[in-house]
Amino acid sequence: MWLIALLAALAAPAFCSEYTLQLTPANTRIEWTLPDILHSVHGTFELKRGSIRFDPDSGEAAGEVVVDAASGESGGGARDARMHHSVLESLKYPEAVFTPDRVDGKLEMSGTSVLKVHGMFRIHGIDHEMTMDVQAKVALGRITADITFDVPYVSWGMRNPSTLILRVGKSVQMAIHADTALEPSQP
Repeated sequence: MWLIALLAALAAPAFCSEYTLQLTPANTRIEWTLPDILHSVHGTFELKRGSIRFDPDSGEAAGEVVVDAASGESGGGARDARMHHSVLESLKYPEAVFTPDRVDGKLEMSGTSVLKVHGMFRIHGIDHEMTMDVQAKVALGRITADITFDVPYVSWGMRNPSTLILRVGKSVQMAIHADTALEPSQP
């Protein structure tokens, strides 16, 4: 029994003043849902790159998470073309970028934590304050995070694709799942 406890302690990340999470397309999945009257439309985006540094004691955070806006897809060719041309204008605004500035809540170095990550979200060429809800689980030197937030795209100045027949929600629900190493930051 003591050997299992020792191995678990050695595999857990060391307590330090700052940690870094490296997000890649391989360890990050981005999904979206747009509700409408008849059914919800589901789709995905691809991550370009991401790196987040944070201090669990002060809550300070830095870095950026960059999403390929042009990668958005729902499986409907005409719908996706309209999304890119009329709503996201992804040729003009090819990236959506989140820049964190603080983490509210305590990240447990083993087990589950509920956090809020605050920062600026640049989409469609404009910065917006954003707070994301995060459920994180740390085990054996890795962190698994499920992140949710809404993008109120209509109030943020993007075109509403609703028609007389098709009525869609004015916010897109986002869900991000990441699974990566929890690494002490290098000085």
